[in-house]
Amino acid sequence: MSSLIKEKGFEALSVQEIVDRANVGRATFYAHFDNKEDLLASGFDGLRESLNECQRKALAAEGYSEERVFAFSQEVFAHANEYRNVFQTMVGKPSGAVVQQLLHKILLDLIRKEVKAMASRANADSISAEALAQFMAGALLGVLMWWLNAKTRFSVEDMNRIFRRLAIPALKASFA
Repeated sequence: MSSLIKEKGFEALSVQEIVDRANVGRATFYAHFDNKEDLLASGFDGLRESLNECQRKALAAEGYSEERVFAFSQEVFAHANEYRNVFQTMVGKPSGAVVQQLLHKILLDLIRKEVKAMASRANADSISAEALAQFMAGALLGVLMWWLNAKTRFSVEDMNRIFRRLAIPALKASFA
């Protein structure tokens, strides 16, 4: 579907074009998806699983280490970089907003787990965990969107370093 989005843009795509390219019947398509937006959303399932696995491993490790905080962030930037052209085709359109909402939900779910783990280690209750999770998810999404639209090309590693350099001290300060 990403090649079709690059060629035509998501909004201009019809279900018929999608099924023709995928070489499946319309009935098969509708057996799995309600519409093309549902298909788009399903494309994030693999990313969600991969990021959850990174986080699961990091949170299961013994002791505290800054390397384990936001252990999924490198993969977020790598995935976004891989699909940069598709994203740029969708920016400013309703489908771009759908993608941003999907990413925000994935990031918020992951960051809620980070905040919960950090709060239990610090035995802190000074800041609302939900407010902190919303703040951090918004920050990561904001940096990600800025990077995807930036004229200058920072590497995946540079962006991960920048995000972590900003986010980890803010997270730690919330529990000081």
